[in-house]
Amino acid sequence: MRGRLNLFQKAMLRWRDLHPYNAVHVVRVAEPLDATRLRATIESTLQLLGLTGFELDVEGGRYDYRGGPASAALDVFDAHGDARGVAYREIGRRLNLAFPRSGPFDPFRFFAIDDGATFLLGLAYDHVVAGGDLIVVLMRSLHDCYRDRAAPPPRPLDLFPPNYLRLFRLHLGAIYRGLPGLATMLSSCRRTARPHYRDDVPPTNEYACYRIDSEGLQRALKVTKAWGVTLNDLLLALLLQAMAPLAEERKTRRRRLLAAASIVNIRSAFQPPATETFGQFLSSFRITHAMPPGISLPELARDIHEETDRTKRRKLWLQTLLGIAGSELSWRYMSPERRATFHAKNYPVWGGVTLVNVDALWREVGAGEPPADLPEGLRPAELAEQHGDELAPAGEAARVALRAVLFDRPLELDPREQLEQLTENAHDAHHRWASFPAMGWDPRPIPTIAGGGSAFNAG
Repeated sequence: MRGRLNLFQKAMLRWRDLHPYNAVHVVRVAEPLDATRLRATIESTLQLLGLTGFELDVEGGRYDYRGGPASAALDVFDAHGDARGVAYREIGRRLNLAFPRSGPFDPFRFFAIDDGATFLLGLAYDHVVAGGDLIVVLMRSLHDCYRDRAAPPPRPLDLFPPNYLRLFRLHLGAIYRGLPGLATMLSSCRRTARPHYRDDVPPTNEYACYRIDSEGLQRALKVTKAWGVTLNDLLLALLLQAMAPLAEERKTRRRRLLAAASIVNIRSAFQPPATETFGQFLSSFRITHAMPPGISLPELARDIHEETDRTKRRKLWLQTLLGIAGSELSWRYMSPERRATFHAKNYPVWGGVTLVNVDALWREVGAGEPPADLPEGLRPAELAEQHGDELAPAGEAARVALRAVLFDRPLELDPREQLEQLTENAHDAHHRWASFPAMGWDPRPIPTIAGGGSAFNAG
């Protein structure tokens, strides 16, 4: 096989053995649905991009796209006047529908929701094969080719990019300078409270969504600028505030910290843009805070910003990759029972935030603005942030209800009210963002706040 999985993809395979590791993206197409034409568009686009004949060798850590004709998996549904409701139901179902573990299979599952003059096109995919930025590129190509048969055909992609050895060679200095950060991270993990999951219900991913209009979120961005933080920092602060009541026991134990993890898109560190290379290029870092009683939201957001800014400047996400390499060596000697709890015990996190600039990626593929008024989403997941990108204005935000599957009591994580309160007197800005799919370090779902916009992703 021609392709080699990178460190993070191999880690995903380990998590995938514990629970389905899928992601879902949806875009509205401003044309009536013709299922035959849509299927033909999907199949021709996948063939032109080279994304057919996929085969995965889990044990060998390799993959291949052998080419050949495509046979698209496409399910069609009627909106019955509630396209969003049907989409949300399908997202929840497809997040929990496993792909084959190894061998030849189609890693892309499409669905369409007929809404009369328009339709929603959805894609559920095995997250091991690609990051969300690439799926935005794929969805843009499908959108354009369906709407305009004379649209330029998509260019073939490089499907077999270099693995992370190239990344390490390019950043040897940062790795060496950051080695003390690896010891700091391990020490922090030993002092972080561990989430306690319920064992009496299956570890099913749940999906929920709400919208904050562009004006409201633009006002929030005005506040983040005044505080000297990013939108991501603000959402992390809101998340930790929501999680703190669930970790009351940390006040009387040595594990007094609360943590959230961030999945980082590191494509710009060693790869061409998403319009040229297909694959998945991720790492991770985590932020921790003692969450003392009475800490204000601005103070918490500034504390978090100091940590995220230091991590990005020093490229400390490289140290996480070294930790992932170490866990790969020990994984093969673990029992199934130990594997199921390994990450929750050794890399405890309580949730995450995920943002990706869909508008920028959409325009990178071709001219034209992204379609408006689309569902936005999130997934029980880790934190994701476009590496190297400033977290610019977002048009939407989302909420996930923490189901009983996670903890001994339900909690509604709803940052909307706080965002509205803190942004009453601020305004300005413009861009939209959509959530990027990511996965927890434990096979069971953890809560995520996600920003949404022109399209939405879940996983």
